[in-house]
Amino acid sequence: MNAFAFDTLRYSKLLQQAGVVPEQADAHAEALAQTLVEPVSQQVMTKQDGEQLEARLTQEIRTVRTELRTEMQLLEQRMTIKLGSMLVLATGAMAALNKLL
Repeated sequence: MNAFAFDTLRYSKLLQQAGVVPEQADAHAEALAQTLVEPVSQQVMTKQDGEQLEARLTQEIRTVRTELRTEMQLLEQRMTIKLGSMLVLATGAMAALNKLL
């Protein structure tokens, strides 16, 4: 329910006096009236809406955390493998150089 009245005819006439084409002035007045008359329940978030949003965001954050953990573990494994490979190669190179010299 609206707490105030909105006079679309007066608004349209004021727009026309300011130089707006009558068809456009009427359209503006109607659009504004519809916006002002929209039920407050559609404009305001309820406690239940907030709780549902919080639950969805919490679940999404958990999902992202899980995905990040998984990717970090895979990255750690790849880095360990690469470091191990480098150590093996370095040891082999040192052994080869030791035999040559």
